[in-house]
Formats: sequence, C-alpha cells, structure tokens
Amino acid sequence: MRRKLFLPLLLTPLLTPLLTALLTACTGDDNTYSNFHCNLYIDNSVHQDATLQSAMNPMAPGTFCLIKYTASPTPTYNFTSNQGQHSTSPFNAIDTQRGNTRRIGMNNGLYVGYANLLPDLNGSYAFVAYDAQCPNCFDYNQLPLRNYPLTVNSAGIATCANCKRQYDLNNGGNCRNSKTAGDKGLTRYRATTSGPLGMLYVN
Repeated sequence: MRRKLFLPLLLTPLLTPLLTALLTACTGDDNTYSNFHCNLYIDNSVHQDATLQSAMNPMAPGTFCLIKYTASPTPTYNFTSNQGQHSTSPFNAIDTQRGNTRRIGMNNGLYVGYANLLPDLNGSYAFVAYDAQCPNCFDYNQLPLRNYPLTVNSAGIATCANCKRQYDLNNGGNCRNSKTAGDKGLTRYRATTSGPLGMLYVN
C-alpha cells in the first residue's frame, strides 16, 4: 500500500510545474487575439487575385496585403501589398451573401501575410492578420468611428499618421516606439490560409 501511495506523491512536484506551464501557455495564446468577430472568408481560387496571392505565399514572408472594400457602384475588394502591388476584385455571390463588407476588421481594413520573425507551432513562418487601425488611437466603442489607419512599408513596419507610433508586422505587431507603459500592440486575429490560390479565413 505504501508503494502505491509513494508514486503519486513523488510525481506531484514534477507534474505541478508542467500543468502550470500548460495552463499559462493556453491563457497567453487566448490573450494574443482580439475577441472582435471578423469571420472573413475569401476564396482566392475564385478571385485569383495576384496581390492577395502574394501575401498568402509561405515562400514570401514579409509580404503583407491590406484588404479593404469600396461599396459603390458594387462591393469590391481593394488589395494593396506593402511590396507595391495593387488590384481590385468585385464581390461574388458568396461574398455578398456573407456580408463581407462588415467583416473586414473593425473599420474596413485588415493586413494579412506571413511574418518572417514569428514562427508557428511547426517551426515555419506564422500566418498573421492584424486590424488596419492604430490600436492606441482607434476606439471601436466611440461613435461616430474616427479613422486612424496604418500605412505599412516594404519592411513590414506600420506607422500611424496621428500618433507616429510604429508597429512590426513581422514580429507579432509589437509597438517599436512606445510612448507610455500601457501602449498596445496591433490588434491581431486568428488567420489561416490554404495557399496562394486557396481560402483565406480570418476570425
């Protein structure tokens, strides 16, 4: 009987740090992402857009595509790459049915691409999605919404014209020139892609 009790007692000090680490890891992952529901699907096998394709290519890390839309005369995607590409593609029936005009970030703008300094769980480059609004200036709960868009250079550095803060899209969206201790990094969403001419899903 003593032998049966001894093994659990011996393992308890070893298991406790492991369980703590696992719980901490899960909590940290949850805190990485925004709870704002984008639920954006774009099927690039249908749109076949070259600008979006360049950002969904795992062989081209550091290429980020800004996704926006214009509503008139018909809903149309606007794709702009930080490497100088620009293109447009009209909504198809599925895009319209899903109401994708309401799903492109908090105020009509998302950046997607592979981050060249951020590994995923498999050791490859992580595919990321960020809101296109400055997280330290923009307030989704303040109406009417005021626009504080970010511009991204070829190195993947996003700059806010209002506060001059800079964020590194290749490194999790961290703020490179924080002004206060409470400065936020970029608002990040979960994102997956099935390849350059496949599905993009941001949620």
